[in-house]
Amino acid sequence: MSNVAAIICAAGPGKRFGGKRHKQFVDIGGRAAFLRSVELFSNREDVKQILLAIPQEDEEIVKIRYGANLSLFNVKLLIGGATRFETVNKAIQLLKDDIELVAIHDAARCCVTAKWVDEVIKAAAKTGAAILACPVTATLKEVKNGVIVKTVDRAGLYEAQTPQVFEVALLKKSRENADKANSEKITDDSQLVEALGHKVSIVETDSSNIKVTYPADAAIAEAILKTRPDPKKDGYIGPFYEAQW
Repeated sequence: MSNVAAIICAAGPGKRFGGKRHKQFVDIGGRAAFLRSVELFSNREDVKQILLAIPQEDEEIVKIRYGANLSLFNVKLLIGGATRFETVNKAIQLLKDDIELVAIHDAARCCVTAKWVDEVIKAAAKTGAAILACPVTATLKEVKNGVIVKTVDRAGLYEAQTPQVFEVALLKKSRENADKANSEKITDDSQLVEALGHKVSIVETDSSNIKVTYPADAAIAEAILKTRPDPKKDGYIGPFYEAQW
């Protein structure tokens, strides 16, 4: 069993979501979206470190409202950077020496299942790099200036999801190789590993691993979670587990 660190990215501005609250802090079925992501990793025996990246402006409220419980699950807070690239770079600097695999996960992707997390970690342990991905089912159009240019063949196309899991050395090398001037264009960490020429394997999922991006997505995520049984926790969880958040 590999020692795994989870980097949970909750530092993005969420401009498309709108409103006063960042999307990662929106309530999904009674708990903030980012807490659901934290729980997925805190319940794993192989996860030895959890790093939660948050915006500078949310540091005080996160510490006041969730600090005690995050501490209980050994979650270390860090202030994210201006871009995802910078945020993950800052988190990498905090990795423990015994970490072998790093799972990078979007805090707003709170419907991922424990089974998918388990499968992608196992795949990365074998190949060095693996991500969750969903086959594209929609009809895709390439558009310029408001006019359809062509219909894109969707055969073989997949939507990248998270977690994305990489060997530590490979992850660090991929970021050292990256063009920092174009870091704003990097939308997922697999891009950087692919640029090294390292093959990235996928674990196929479905569209229920939704990323909360727009306000309507919160209701969809909640509906998805309601269709799933409440997972049973292994070992002692304490008398106040249900109320811990």
